[in-house]
Amino acid sequence: METRDAPAEQAGSTIRGYCALYSVPTTIGGEFIETIAPGAFTKTIATGDVLALLAHDWGRVLARQSAGTLRLKDTALGLAFELDADVSTPSGQEALGTVRQRAVKGCSFGFRVLWDDWSDDGPIPTRTIREIELHEISLLANPAYESTSAWVSSRAKTNNAAALQRIREKQRARGILR
Repeated sequence: METRDAPAEQAGSTIRGYCALYSVPTTIGGEFIETIAPGAFTKTIATGDVLALLAHDWGRVLARQSAGTLRLKDTALGLAFELDADVSTPSGQEALGTVRQRAVKGCSFGFRVLWDDWSDDGPIPTRTIREIELHEISLLANPAYESTSAWVSSRAKTNNAAALQRIREKQRARGILR
């Protein structure tokens, strides 16, 4: 039987996803509807030093922007992230395990609003956030923004030279490769 999964010691330890999507209305605590405007994170990801945490717990740091282990990208869809979980730490192992099994599949973020607009035109107030000072992103089982996502990358982080060698040997044996 052949499989395409990398061995556990070589499996990707990169978690990817979207910690916020733009222009998606979300009801916050039944009190108001919140929407994040495109580009709300642009300044802060260029100048900040954002952390990746488990469940907003500052004692469970997974990655850091200034260390290069957390990469944030402002896309047309929203704020995308990649974090390199360290499997030598309990928090890194927990993050990979719970995201891989889909127990944790969403995100949240800790922030301060720098610019927003409010409207009372609907049945409940509406808030549009235009600029955010981002402090942290978090992997969560039950995020307020249900449209967020997190998944473990299926790409192996290391080149599997032994497997490639076996494939080449089989190709040579069949006369495909000389």
